[in-house]
Amino acid sequence: MPEIGHLVSIVEFAKLLIDHNDRIRVTILSMKWFPDAALDAYTKSLTALPPDGIQLIDLPRVDPPSLAPWKSAESVIDAFIKCYIPLVRNAVRDIVSMKCSSDETRIAGLVLDLFCSPMVDVATDFDLPSYIFITSNAAFVGLMFYLPTRHSLNRSEFQSSDPEHVIPGLVNPVPTYVLPSAVFSKDEGYTAYVKVAERFKDAKGIIINTFEEVEHYALNCFSNGQNPPVYPVGPVINFNGLSYSDSDDKVMKWLDDQPQSSVVFLCFGSMGSFKAPQVKETALGLEQSGFRFLWSLRVQPPQNDASKMLPEGFLERVQGRGMICSWAPQLKVLAHKAIGGFISHCGWNSILGSLWFGVPIVTWPLYAEQQVNAYKMVKELGLAVELRLNYRKDSDEVVMADEIEKAVGMVMDGRSEMRKKVKEMGEMARKSVMEGGTSVNSIGKLIEDMIGNN
Repeated sequence: MPEIGHLVSIVEFAKLLIDHNDRIRVTILSMKWFPDAALDAYTKSLTALPPDGIQLIDLPRVDPPSLAPWKSAESVIDAFIKCYIPLVRNAVRDIVSMKCSSDETRIAGLVLDLFCSPMVDVATDFDLPSYIFITSNAAFVGLMFYLPTRHSLNRSEFQSSDPEHVIPGLVNPVPTYVLPSAVFSKDEGYTAYVKVAERFKDAKGIIINTFEEVEHYALNCFSNGQNPPVYPVGPVINFNGLSYSDSDDKVMKWLDDQPQSSVVFLCFGSMGSFKAPQVKETALGLEQSGFRFLWSLRVQPPQNDASKMLPEGFLERVQGRGMICSWAPQLKVLAHKAIGGFISHCGWNSILGSLWFGVPIVTWPLYAEQQVNAYKMVKELGLAVELRLNYRKDSDEVVMADEIEKAVGMVMDGRSEMRKKVKEMGEMARKSVMEGGTSVNSIGKLIEDMIGNN
């Protein structure tokens, strides 16, 4: 996928495979669509100094598909992936030909990103098993298993008035309002999601960036013989994000001066930005809470100066106990002793990072499957404070200051039962990737099954 979060997860997963069996070699085919400085820098670093056993092949850039501007993001991605199928088929043909000329190596399988599931056919063309890699969680996989079943009975998009849904892997019936925006889309977003979901049954296995201890119920539901085998291999985390960078200096030095577990961290991912009314209410909520804060603030166009969107005199009033920056090294911040809570968009990578470091979350989902993630964390697992479960980035809803103040107070409560549960889950996350841990054993099973399929 042409998205750095997906590529980073794939690379880290490849490293885990090689760590488990050093005879494994991984070739990654990287697709590019639009210019992305962060993605370009990351791929260049991999090409210049590739990790042991990993080769990155940059496929030629294709022109974005010509689609109407009102089409959904999911339908645009679907069209983009289709444009790349011939290039991927040619690259796989070259790899197969090269490996066939060697007596020492053979191809074990083709691992596909979620939205690349139509490329299951490429694997089939070369008689290779295909595996779908999910950067999200088992709850999302349950939704993917549910969509084709629901579509066979009702071929139209979801409606906000629909009753609750019984989705595999989730304990409780799921309210329609926490489902991804795409399933409501009449602009082919729903159709694109269903197309992706329908190919899951054709894969030899589903690899998920989760661990058994946090999603035991869901994973157990999937082991019924009716779905492809599921392999929980997480938490897959890019710990290079903990390395030092000069650009991080100001943020980290400020945190070094703060007391332990005293700072609430606000960060909403690379695509998380807000309009002026929401920025103002968030600032007032933080001020009223009385807690220290680090706020990674991005604003929506046409605004480009966040300071002009803040309440008058705000920066002066919070001087010393609050810091605002345009970007923060999220994983490094979560690892810092000063962080006591995390207001997050609930991207799954962010949730895994918060669990790993034992930092409780306040849920503020924005896009993609983040509403499902928030619902899972609050209602199913009791591992997060609910601010919103169904907030949408493209809505005009404004979360008010008093709500934010209340949520900050709850997440920063050092004696809460939820904080204790998050710490315990963090310990389980770490054990899962140690020798003999559940995820390490799952990776071993995956490798055995891959080799056995050849």
